[in-house]
Amino acid sequence: MANRHLGRSIALQTLFEWDFRDLDEEALQKALANNLEEFSPGVSDNSFVENLVQGVVSKKTDLDSVITKAAPEWPIDKISNVDRNVLRLGLYELLFSSHDEVPPKVAINEAIETAKTFGGETSSKFVNGVLGAVYKEMGEPGKDDGPKPKKPPIHEELVGAIVYAKDKGAIKVALVHDIFGHWTLSKGHMPEGETDLKKGLVIAIKDELGLDVDVKEEVGDNEYGTYDPDKGKLKKHVTYFLAETPYKKISLKESGGLDNAKWFPIEDLAELNFYNDMMPIVTKAVEILATKEA
Repeated sequence: MANRHLGRSIALQTLFEWDFRDLDEEALQKALANNLEEFSPGVSDNSFVENLVQGVVSKKTDLDSVITKAAPEWPIDKISNVDRNVLRLGLYELLFSSHDEVPPKVAINEAIETAKTFGGETSSKFVNGVLGAVYKEMGEPGKDDGPKPKKPPIHEELVGAIVYAKDKGAIKVALVHDIFGHWTLSKGHMPEGETDLKKGLVIAIKDELGLDVDVKEEVGDNEYGTYDPDKGKLKKHVTYFLAETPYKKISLKESGGLDNAKWFPIEDLAELNFYNDMMPIVTKAVEILATKEA
């Protein structure tokens, strides 16, 4: 596997499906093969991901026992699916992998970063607490090893939108759904050579949703870290706008990270599962749209 950070994400998605759908061995292997084909096309050696998934599944009883002891106030079935499998992955690498191949601090840090990316607001703190407790019980191996120099992240500029339309006098908002169960806003990279954010947004929304939009006012921005197997660490900055479009069927572009797109009445948005950093942007947009609907 060319990049282990990506490999851990693929392993987590596969274990999420296995846990959520209670997959048997045959179905697990099919899910793993599908995820590898979709998220790491052209990679000939997927042994790292395969070993992670099979290792966690084979050691599930032992791993869950450790989690129960390290977090006794949290029964294993009460921990969210994402957090539970991030912990299993982190503990598997911490307890059963070679420390020369995966240093303990790397295993813990990777689990924390994965929790930040795919979990909830407190997921990374929870994962850090559990793995930190286990690490101390192990005697903190590698604690005094010097840190390796880190490369600064590459900054990328994206644009996104609250896409809305009027349907029979009521305003509806187009949202996309990701593979980890969150509804979020459509976004995309700025086209090469384009510096006008609004023009870039028109192209991005057309590409992802098949909708022609008229870009209105800016409603906010956010920034988050991620990892690209070719570029390394990335810091992505997204500027969000309101964007109006005629109401019609959404045509979602095939994407490894998205599995659905749907129109919602604005009054339904409060009941949806958004990422925490999206809430201020969605809330501001809803306040503006409510005045347009009145």
